[in-house]
This record gives sequence, structure tokens and C-alpha cells, in this order.
Amino acid sequence: MTPEPDPELREALLAAVPSLRAFAISLSGQVDRADDLVQDTLLRALANLHRFEPGTNLNAWLFTILRNLFHSEYRKRRREVEDPDGSYAGRLKVQPDQGSHLDFEDFRSALAKLPPDQREALLLVGASGFSYEEAAHICGCAVGTIKSRVNRARFRLASLLNVEDIEDLGPDSMTRAALQG
Repeated sequence: MTPEPDPELREALLAAVPSLRAFAISLSGQVDRADDLVQDTLLRALANLHRFEPGTNLNAWLFTILRNLFHSEYRKRRREVEDPDGSYAGRLKVQPDQGSHLDFEDFRSALAKLPPDQREALLLVGASGFSYEEAAHICGCAVGTIKSRVNRARFRLASLLNVEDIEDLGPDSMTRAALQG
């Protein structure tokens, strides 16, 4: 059994859960699967707490663990039945009756059309608030690569959502953060 982390570290781990969950939902597209990813991330982090270097960015470390778990799980799930266009999943849900929900679905759909590397970079920088440097560290690539991916993702999202200027963006702060440079 893993020893209990000190109270300050425990609080920092708990504070990271909402951001980890949002990132996991964005990656997996499924709340239940995302919750499992977050739980596995926390378990792995606790089991490997001796590898965490105090004074470094705990959130970046946790996001890296989550990202690696997701990709490992993805490789394992390749043999499962895929639903690339979402038609099967689309038949399983009830369409929302409020405009903001429809706007969010349009945004999610457009986000899903981005290449995985661009979507990941945009979510880390635009939605999760990581700096370009932190996102580059999480993804294991150069800062310039992350900047390029984010820029291309923002441009493509704006095109997919028919956004021509700032006034076309809705009141949703997540959408604004993802599309603004």
C-alpha cells in the first residue's frame, strides 16, 4: 500500500482533478472513460510519487501521466468497433433543446475534426491554461511545434465554425479561449 502523501501535496492533487477530468473528457469523448482515466492517473501518480521532483509543475506531471495512459489505452482499444463519424453515438443521445448546448455540440464536433496533435495542443494551451512551454513538455516536442499546432488548430476551428471575427464567438469562455490567439 502506498503511504499517504503530505497534506499540502494531497490538496494539490485534489485541486488538479477538475482540470484532469476536463482534459480526459476532451481526449476520450466519454465521461465514464474520462473518470476512469483520472482515477488511474491519480493511482499511478501516488504509486510513483517518489519520482515527482518537488518544485516542478505538479499539473504538468499529472497531465503527462494522463496523456500517456490515454495513448496506451487507445493502442489497446484499436481492436474495438470504432464509430469515427459518431453516427452510432449520435443515435444514442437526445438532442439538446437549448441554443448553448447546440453551440457546444457544434464546437465539440469541430474540435473532433482537428488532427489529434492539434486538438491536444489546443486543449492544453487554450482550455487547460498551460503555457506553450508546459504543453511542449507534456507532449514531448519543441515549443515552436506547439505554437504552430495551436495556431493551425485555431484557424481550422474558426473555419469549421464559420467564425470571421470576435463578435461571432458566443459567450462561452471555453470557446473564446480556444479560438482567440
